[in-house]
Amino acid sequence: MNDDADLSWADFEKVLIVAGTVTKVEAFPEARKPAWKVWVDFGPYGEKKTSAQIVALYRPEDLIGRQVVGVINFPEKQIGPFRSQFLLTGFPTDEGVVLAAVERPVPNGTRLA
Repeated sequence: MNDDADLSWADFEKVLIVAGTVTKVEAFPEARKPAWKVWVDFGPYGEKKTSAQIVALYRPEDLIGRQVVGVINFPEKQIGPFRSQFLLTGFPTDEGVVLAAVERPVPNGTRLA
């Protein structure tokens, strides 16, 4: 890796990566690529919504109540008629995006360290 690309600890601390619980999932037929509208309770940071291209591997009933990991301090992004407020983290695979998982429950809003 090029030394210019190395991050400092201060750089990492700028990215607010936190755990939250999925509270609501809706279809997003207006999306160009298949996606769900997902609402997540991030505890002290409140409930935030996003558009997530995770329909290949997850049904709404699989997601409700599940803890996920989100980046909540990127600028909001307009996706068609929907305003995305955070980035839901996951790993792209040939089968679809696999969500980043919390190994055991933590309080909503707990920050990744």
